[in-house]
Amino acid sequence: MSAPRDHGGGLDAARARWGGARDDWIDLSTGINPMPYPVPALARDAWTALPDAAAATALNEAARRFWGVPEGAAILAAPGASALIARMPALVPGNRVRIPDPTYNEHAAAFRAHGFAVDATSAPLVVVHPNNPDGRLWPASDLPDDVTIIDESFCDVCPEASHVARAARPGTVVLKSFGKFWGLAGLRLGFAIGAPETIAPLAEPLGPWPVSGPALAIGAAALADTGWADATRTRLAADADRLDALMAPHGDPVGGTTLFRLYDTADAATLRDRLAEHRIWSRVFPYSDRWLRLGLPAPDGWDRLKAALA
Repeated sequence: MSAPRDHGGGLDAARARWGGARDDWIDLSTGINPMPYPVPALARDAWTALPDAAAATALNEAARRFWGVPEGAAILAAPGASALIARMPALVPGNRVRIPDPTYNEHAAAFRAHGFAVDATSAPLVVVHPNNPDGRLWPASDLPDDVTIIDESFCDVCPEASHVARAARPGTVVLKSFGKFWGLAGLRLGFAIGAPETIAPLAEPLGPWPVSGPALAIGAAALADTGWADATRTRLAADADRLDALMAPHGDPVGGTTLFRLYDTADAATLRDRLAEHRIWSRVFPYSDRWLRLGLPAPDGWDRLKAALA
């Protein structure tokens, strides 16, 4: 088995070094909304019955409305965006792909696992929009007309920037994650949006019930709740500004989104360790000794973060 790739999370490794129970820690390493969508009460058969077509249709219709999916595009719900990322190489002809660095490392890993060369010049393009970890947005003028995979896992904080309008083009796929903006990473719900002939090869390997009954019901309710989404965007923006102000003596903001902030620091590992001594987990990167990424604290975590930085 290959070594695990570098990601946020990993509290067990942090605890092994700095101690404490899981509940003692504040995990700011992932960029997941710390105030998740309030899960509604579910009908009993959401748990006990096989997911039916009506529930899947309700989810897809809610997704179509929420994201403004064009009429000619299809939507495929899956057990998490990562399950779809692993299948993206099946959509790309040839054996070369362009994935600009730095970015979310599962994309390159998926293509390399399928024998692809990842370089800076190939026409098929994979972009993360906004990018993780620097928050870069990809304007439409930078995207080719042929095969393009656009990972919009963090784009629900800035829906006006979405490229979902391109999803009806053959060969283009827009990926959406339910774990970030809605804060329900454990639900394992993701979406691929694209032309029907592009999406079709992804559906068969997932089997007849790719998404659980609870995920179908919760996802449909959340995607229909535009009031919650609007209020959440406002709160996230205010909290991101608050985090920048708190970090000002320790690092300069160099990117991110309103779900996570990226800071240029004098020594990222030292600052990570300092926070870890206070049971606050942050993210550093193997390709930079200066970059530190922080997600947003929950309301009861701000004072602890302030004290740890003082």
